[in-house]
Amino acid sequence: MTSLRTIGSSDLKVFPLALGGNVFGWTADEAGSFAVLDAYTAAGGNFVDTADSYSAWVEGNSGGESETVIGRWVKARGNRDDVVIATKVSQHPDFPGLSADNIKAAADASLRRLGTDHIDLYYTHFDKTEVPVEEIVGALDELVKAGKVRHIAASNISPERLQESLEFSDREGLARYVALQPHYNLVSRDTYEGGLQDLAARIGLAAVPYFALASGFLTGKYRPGTTVESARAGGAAGHLDTERGRSVLAALDEIAGAHDTQPATVALAWLAAQPTVAAPIASARTVEQLPALLAVADLELTEAEITRLTRASA
Repeated sequence: MTSLRTIGSSDLKVFPLALGGNVFGWTADEAGSFAVLDAYTAAGGNFVDTADSYSAWVEGNSGGESETVIGRWVKARGNRDDVVIATKVSQHPDFPGLSADNIKAAADASLRRLGTDHIDLYYTHFDKTEVPVEEIVGALDELVKAGKVRHIAASNISPERLQESLEFSDREGLARYVALQPHYNLVSRDTYEGGLQDLAARIGLAAVPYFALASGFLTGKYRPGTTVESARAGGAAGHLDTERGRSVLAALDEIAGAHDTQPATVALAWLAAQPTVAAPIASARTVEQLPALLAVADLELTEAEITRLTRASA
């Protein structure tokens, strides 16, 4: 049985791969989303990541589509207590920002869409530096005390604001961030490594990185002369034009061959082996895309292989 990982100082124990819900209600319709969620949980997965704004960027959508799909799936399967659900606040068109009133209103809207009475892990999606950390943390603490949120976390936040938030929580005895959700992968390391990672390690926060596969680039499907049909193909294919991108692909191919596995699995395994990382996030539009992601739970890279990838991505 796959060992579960603990999210920071919380009591949340999660599968070492978080299933990204950004595709639900976007490139995966409800039936396809249910199939992916079923296959993920059947394989032992229990950690689903979404946001209240997914997928407001799609014409005809208004935000909240992903949460709605997840809520319907949980109701249909009757498995709420078996799944750790993470969602986020600040980017929904109807609930923008991190004012105290907005945080509380947005949480209530997320709870309605998810069809549940509690959110397991609630992130501030993008920090809003015009709002004092005292107001943000105070509102989140109210949600925790009300039983609407079990644990709080932050995504896209500076080390300085994170430090300030943690100090306020400790000083006032309020709910405290247990996790971070940074942009982090083999071709984007400086988005986390450095001050933010150092602080997370020192304070004991768990990292749950997004864009873990660089919008699909690290799956290995983007190659010179190939065309990939994907809503994110433009950004992913751009890595082929960089020396780092080509170097990382070569290392992934070599190590994947040695383990008879997929480049995506190796890329996720490197990420999962990094200090503070509890579970990378990756999304699957179809059930067929899942096995390479789930295999990270069983792949342990050697120190030499981790070093090879670290050097290739420098």
